[in-house]
Amino acid sequence: MASVIRRVATATFLIFAALLFLLSPFLIRSFLYQPFSIPSGAMKPTLLVGDYIFVAKYSYGYTHYSLPYSPRWFSGRVLASPPERGDVIVYRLPRDDRIDYVSRLVGLPGERIQMMGGALHINGEPVKREQVEDFVDSEDGRTTRIKQWRETLPNGVSHNTLDLLENGFYDNTPVYEVPLGHYFMMGDNRDNATDSRVLQQVGYVPFENLIGRVTIIFLSNDSARIGTRVR
Repeated sequence: MASVIRRVATATFLIFAALLFLLSPFLIRSFLYQPFSIPSGAMKPTLLVGDYIFVAKYSYGYTHYSLPYSPRWFSGRVLASPPERGDVIVYRLPRDDRIDYVSRLVGLPGERIQMMGGALHINGEPVKREQVEDFVDSEDGRTTRIKQWRETLPNGVSHNTLDLLENGFYDNTPVYEVPLGHYFMMGDNRDNATDSRVLQQVGYVPFENLIGRVTIIFLSNDSARIGTRVR
């Protein structure tokens, strides 16, 4: 009798282990980390075209967008945790939630955001920034030097931004008032990014649309960037 019980227990364990092995990619992708690739230069210099990143799915809790193919089994967020200003986030585009976007969160619910003379203003106050060494862009076999600024957000998060044009189309904007439950996203490549400044294409991003926080570059054409944490 004891040997029969052992055999049943062993068989049950093996079946469970096999199921866990088969389901582990689904579980990891749904609840822990999901890989994404960067198709455009909107987040230069932080993320380059061709970079592969890991996104922490648990950072802000889970929505139906967290699941593969996004089945609408529920609404809202489970285990919700609000994002922080300065986070680089993958989210679903509000006007077409089949499309993944990546941008940096600069504006929180209820805040007023504006660009003036190429400088970001939050609630009427300019964000601290200082010019640093030019960014050397070698995409498409050409080498270009681009003006680069070190921007420090009100919560102390610092990151570099690019300034391609002295008077770019979105260097001077009206005031954007971020609705409650929404966030204002911007690309670090300020003159070459379609982001929340373009209300008809991106606009304000609902909390529910956030997929997760970008954590690390795990593959890049620039070997020095492999393993770099994203902030």
